[in-house]
Amino acid sequence: MENTKNDTKDRELCLSRTLDAPVALVWEMFTDPKHVANWWGPNGFTNTIHKMEVRPGGEWSLVMHGPDGRNYDNQSFFTEIVPYQKIAFKHVSHPPIVFTITFEDRGDKTLLNWHMLFESAEEFIKAVKAFGADEGLKQNIEKLTLYLAKQGVKG
Repeated sequence: MENTKNDTKDRELCLSRTLDAPVALVWEMFTDPKHVANWWGPNGFTNTIHKMEVRPGGEWSLVMHGPDGRNYDNQSFFTEIVPYQKIAFKHVSHPPIVFTITFEDRGDKTLLNWHMLFESAEEFIKAVKAFGADEGLKQNIEKLTLYLAKQGVKG
């Protein structure tokens, strides 16, 4: 069977989690740089956000400070924003990744669906094997859950 452009399963990383927080609060955690700086990234990372323009075409520039003492510059551009429902952005630093994060209102809970699409299967494999992107995504969502708990919400 011929591999079509729509067949992306070999270069996707997806994770869903139900958060014990209303969608408006989860949305705020993703769109307010003061909050994002406190939970973004895998365990041990901290962040300095230089610019975060949450609108289509808006720039997101941050430095992730690794537990190894290294700094990791990240630049992305938002491609789609649907308030309380969807954030999509293209990470243009290496490796290029298209992120699509959706938020489903479940009353006092939010179903978060996090999708990462890499440019190629090779980039995906490298990100998972060399950098632990799959575990990093789990840690990122766990950090969000813990941060939500600090806001007075159970995760």
